[in-house]
Amino acid sequence: MTMEFTTQTAERLPDAERERLLSAPSFGDTFTDHMVTISWTEERGWHDALLRPYGPLVLDPSTQVFHYGQEIFEGLKAYRRPDGSIAIFRPDANAARLNRSSARMAMPQLPEQAFLDALRLLVDADRDWVPSRQGHSLYLRPFMIATQPSLGFYRPSNAYLFVVIASPSGAYFKDGVKPVSVWLSTEYTRAADGGTGAAKCGGNYAGTLVAMRQAAEQGCDQVVWLDAKERRWIDEMGTSNMFFVYGDRLVTPELTGTLLDGITRDSLLTLARDLGYPASEERISADQWCADTESGELTEVFSCGTSSMITPVGRFKRGDETWVIGDGEPGPVTLRLREELMGIQYGERLDQHGWVHKIA
Repeated sequence: MTMEFTTQTAERLPDAERERLLSAPSFGDTFTDHMVTISWTEERGWHDALLRPYGPLVLDPSTQVFHYGQEIFEGLKAYRRPDGSIAIFRPDANAARLNRSSARMAMPQLPEQAFLDALRLLVDADRDWVPSRQGHSLYLRPFMIATQPSLGFYRPSNAYLFVVIASPSGAYFKDGVKPVSVWLSTEYTRAADGGTGAAKCGGNYAGTLVAMRQAAEQGCDQVVWLDAKERRWIDEMGTSNMFFVYGDRLVTPELTGTLLDGITRDSLLTLARDLGYPASEERISADQWCADTESGELTEVFSCGTSSMITPVGRFKRGDETWVIGDGEPGPVTLRLREELMGIQYGERLDQHGWVHKIA
């Protein structure tokens, strides 16, 4: 589907002010000059595709997204490359996942080409906002919300709005790659079989906040989720996928429908095999994690996601016991994968898989 976009040019922030904001951006607090919106109704389908100035959305207080949570989103990044060009990493994978989420949440499918065109249009319009410093990027947040004004909950909304906004993002680790400590939650779970765990919807994230606060009270940086049925199997860490490293062999929890099919996760499975590291998707129990750490068989653990990239785990806590993984520092496999992935994203490594989509 080819969609015609109308453009409304925003008043640009002065160069000096933009450069000040780009010098040390914090994640998700500063936004570019424009955004993209596309509307959907039962009568017209997708229509009114618009590049417009960044600003508030006007919604009725009875809008269904406020009351029943029919909402999905994605997250991906655009990178400035050595030749000055800009590239988006794997946007087609995000487009496909958005539509898997929309199917689960009874929302309309957005044509992949419209998704890609919206990203390209926004990034091109706000290309001055793409940082040039290594480790910095432009974070892109596409999302879709139910916009029917009604408190009746008898069927899915009859109207939706797709939006893309962009925010410059600094390096996740400002002083080098730092390992984190994590808390295994046995009281709360993230998702259950048949639920929305594999969809990227806001409710999955809101439900994590109380457990993340509990982790902080335990002196940990993040929470690790166990499966809802047996409270035995590792699902995710916070809002990120996990990898366990045994020497040069990688294992990540298999997709069961209760955890997100991360695009960074998928990329690392491919890159690990490219680099000669055996990689598999298996179920891993909390007891196995503890035992393999004690024996020294498990040598590294890391999480991965778009915002945090690759985050090494130095120690973990379950109940009153704490385990240190290896020497508690980032391991060689973790750092090698991080270097390779960032090299492709920033144009310093060969992209063998067609992941990079350049913006003219």
